[in-house]
Amino acid sequence: MEGSFSILLDVNRGPTFVCGGHEISYSSDMSVKESDYEGDLNSLPDDSNVVQRYLLQLRQRAQKDIIDPRDRLDWSDSFLIRFLRARDFDVELSLKLLINYQRLRRECPEINANLHPSSVLGLFQNNYHGVLRDRDLSGSRVLIYRIGQWNPKDFTAYEVFRVSLITSELIVQETETQRNGLKAIFDMQGWCFTHALQINPSLAKLIVSVLTDSFPLKVRGIHLINESTFFRHFFTMIRPFLTDKIKQRIHMHGRNFKEALSGYFSKDILPHEYGGSGPSMEEVCREWTSHILQSEERLTQLSNCPAGDEVTPDPETEPDPDSQSCISMTNQQPHNT
Repeated sequence: MEGSFSILLDVNRGPTFVCGGHEISYSSDMSVKESDYEGDLNSLPDDSNVVQRYLLQLRQRAQKDIIDPRDRLDWSDSFLIRFLRARDFDVELSLKLLINYQRLRRECPEINANLHPSSVLGLFQNNYHGVLRDRDLSGSRVLIYRIGQWNPKDFTAYEVFRVSLITSELIVQETETQRNGLKAIFDMQGWCFTHALQINPSLAKLIVSVLTDSFPLKVRGIHLINESTFFRHFFTMIRPFLTDKIKQRIHMHGRNFKEALSGYFSKDILPHEYGGSGPSMEEVCREWTSHILQSEERLTQLSNCPAGDEVTPDPETEPDPDSQSCISMTNQQPHNT
């Protein structure tokens, strides 16, 4: 009959919709590529049908290829979506990123096993690091590090790097940051030989790995200011480890940085120390330190989950005391978007 509508159920094919003599089949494991959506996937909400199909594929692949079967992951959408957004919804690249992230969390206990703010509170209180209140015009978070506020006699380079991981683990929970990434400003005023001695090749490779293929955040720009000739010579040793994409996103502004920075960031978000009209660095650092301390429960949870953000270790399985050093994970092929 004209205009008739019916549903045929088949255990192998799934439901088939019959309307006006036409059959339309639907399979629950339909490939993402079969979707006709051509818009910006990053702009879609987590519960979008299109996004859910990508999440399903990543979840199925991860459950199959998980690094360590002793770990049991909570496959929540809010966790997996970070990896898809970081790799523009390329499921294969997202899976590699997830695997590398888990490896980083498991094999680098000297950094990841203690994300408690108290372990590096002195650095925060010394106004070493802060995150600006407002995002830049592209929606990126803006992070500032002041190397001169780091005294190598009090804190090792690994502890300084832990500060970055603490901030990264918090801002990666923000949907806008997942979509638009971050940009970092490094004030190299005060960089000296004692700082350089702390950065050994193993740590340099680890930093590069996090920048490129071991953490689900897009690094959209790195801006160095007040860098000395000595630092530039030091940087030449690190440069070979960087991907071409990251190299293109590194900008050295020297001593006359204020005008240069205003070409990348609006003045109303920058602290006045850096040529802007926003809150002072002291205010920025104080506010971010307060946020870090208020997030201590979340950071404690991360410290207790060595295999990843949402991992719940099997209570019947003891951790391997002979696990490899974190340096082993730096041999992965990097990728960055």
